[in-house]
Amino acid sequence: MHDELWTAATRHPFLDAVRDGTISDDAFNRWLVQDSLFVADLLRFQSRLLARAPRAGQQAIVGGCAALVAELDWFEEQAARRRLDLNAKPASATLAYRELLQRLDDERYESAVTALWVIERVYLLAWTNAKSDSTPFGEFIEHWSTPEFADYVAALGALAAPDEHLDLVAEVLTHEVAFWDMAMA
Repeated sequence: MHDELWTAATRHPFLDAVRDGTISDDAFNRWLVQDSLFVADLLRFQSRLLARAPRAGQQAIVGGCAALVAELDWFEEQAARRRLDLNAKPASATLAYRELLQRLDDERYESAVTALWVIERVYLLAWTNAKSDSTPFGEFIEHWSTPEFADYVAALGALAAPDEHLDLVAEVLTHEVAFWDMAMA
């Protein structure tokens, strides 16, 4: 199921550079700011998804919403430490992802939750693949590859139906690749 796109989204040159410690601070900071903007968009999307989720999906999605609130707090701490402006203008990749999330509000729940699972699974796999004992970005990688996050992704996976939404899976993976590319520009 879209093996090449999964690989492109989870083993991107941006992630290789993070793992190797060769990413510039400017590129990493650019990505970090845009990821903060994306997480705010994702929280809005997940909140709306929770409102229409069947009972069986509510626990995983509400847990994800709570984690995203904590993630935004964490981004604020990182921004203060790294002297970043989280009110920066969204990049075109961020805006395109925002549009996808807004469009998913009009899709069936099953489609929207499958897209959410792809987003989160890519993130988990990407940062897990970026692990290295020598990278100066170890704290970030560890933060985005915790067992708790893996459990959340697994809970979403139980709700998702990727085989029934192959075009949507490919679309999300394409957005993920573009988001990594944006940092390298």
